[in-house]
Amino acid sequence: MSTTSKIVFGVSVLFSVGTVVGVHVKQRLDRQRLHEGVIRDLERQAQKKANLLQLEEQIALTKELKREQKRLAESENC
Repeated sequence: MSTTSKIVFGVSVLFSVGTVVGVHVKQRLDRQRLHEGVIRDLERQAQKKANLLQLEEQIALTKELKREQKRLAESENC
């Protein structure tokens, strides 16, 4: 085999190995990014539930405050 053909063969092998390694690394990064997206979605859903609970508590407290204010206003009128 001539020197030129050995060099061409070596470059081809290196290019092929580099391509395979590159594809595997990219797949691993893509899987990791997808997994992180799922985790962020779960955190977002949990935060949304917490926000809804807090909103319900605020609504209940507001209703209670209005009842108390109404009761105080009625007692002052008497």
